[in-house]
Amino acid sequence: MTTMPDRRGQQDAPAVLIVDDEDDIRELIELSLLRMGVSCDTAGSLAEAHALLERGNYRLCLTDMRLGDGDGLDLVAHIQSRHPGLPVAVVSAYGSMETAIRALKLGAFDFVTKPIELKALRELVKHALKLEPRAKEAAGHKAGRDLIGHSPAILQLRAQVEKLARSQAPVFIHGESGTGKEVIARLIHALGPRASGAFIPVNCGAIPVELMESEFFGHQKGSFTGAAAAKEGLFHAAHGGTLFLDEVAELPLAMQVKLLRVIQERAVRPIGAQVEEAVDVRILSASHRDLGQWVADGRFRQDLYFRINVITLHVPPLRERGEDIADLAQHILARLSERDGGEPRRLSAEALARLRGYGFPGNVRELENLLERACALCDGDVIGGDDINLHPTEGLSLTPVMGYNHDAADDGPGASEGEDERTRVLRALEATRWNRTEAARRLGLTLRQLRYRLQKWGME
Repeated sequence: MTTMPDRRGQQDAPAVLIVDDEDDIRELIELSLLRMGVSCDTAGSLAEAHALLERGNYRLCLTDMRLGDGDGLDLVAHIQSRHPGLPVAVVSAYGSMETAIRALKLGAFDFVTKPIELKALRELVKHALKLEPRAKEAAGHKAGRDLIGHSPAILQLRAQVEKLARSQAPVFIHGESGTGKEVIARLIHALGPRASGAFIPVNCGAIPVELMESEFFGHQKGSFTGAAAAKEGLFHAAHGGTLFLDEVAELPLAMQVKLLRVIQERAVRPIGAQVEEAVDVRILSASHRDLGQWVADGRFRQDLYFRINVITLHVPPLRERGEDIADLAQHILARLSERDGGEPRRLSAEALARLRGYGFPGNVRELENLLERACALCDGDVIGGDDINLHPTEGLSLTPVMGYNHDAADDGPGASEGEDERTRVLRALEATRWNRTEAARRLGLTLRQLRYRLQKWGME
């Protein structure tokens, strides 16, 4: 019969509760964790697990999906309700990805598949034990520094970020351009157990199609023409940390297939390699596109959609959190003063009223651009109403500019047109001493559109 030690108040080695109705599996997991210096209790049934949870003080629960007297999903739900600070990971039979995704949606920390790979198991346990018991309070303090504002929308977003930071579930961040999707992704990473690992952001729409496989998975020396040296891929660079796939909707279908396999197998095969290499990466992704509609249109694979869209996080546009504009403006002006020197400028009542009455199609990014330009135009310490230059289409670039329109801006013009545009962009940058914000304004582009072109040309 399973012993039921009372661990309340115990401060020794971190304790893990192992729940599985197969004796040999429990023993295998327990021996593996003991070698890590982790103490374990084991339960062979759902009832035993409930009893141990009431008496114990655990840092992680690891449960099989199929138990003799119940379902592992029931235990996940029970822990979320009765022990919300306890991470619970599930052991899922090989190939039952749908069940694992259901567990993640219920709040599971992570999952491993059978047959259990001990290396993957140990990595999971390491990440779980990095979560401090009182991480929620600490997260709230840190989150307040990056999620500026007090509107109901931002308060809800802050709470969601804090909760998702304690999980390993893939998160899809959806929001309009300029809402701060990468800021959210970085915050989820920084508040979670992978904070000491790398955060690797990649704009999926900025990588040439012919280079995508090499960029993501790496290649060996001589594996193709021009491969003069071996190259580490983005998945390897993010090992132990987080890979953020920005504008994930822009991935071509062929690349979506390869990405799906890597996410499912948790392993990559560099170009030219004969074997796959295990990678330990949390996937966060983002897009301003409606991925569900893209799936319906056949532009995005449904299986990949379900895999990266386990949890959806909606980032509200600035027009839905107008009460945060004053706080955001103060934060942005303070940051600009740190960069440029001097005391932070202040907004006059008229300037603040103008900002509050504006719809901000470009969201927080547009607010940053407006305030940076206002600081350049302002003569004193106070930004007046006349210093705030608002244009209904600013931040959206609705009219075609230099052969582009906003919706097709990522497609690129023809070669000769591109060369002509590059010349004009370089002249604008030189004329403004490489002030990208001012150069973008003169060219009729948003700052994001200008940065995209510079990245494409290898100039940033």
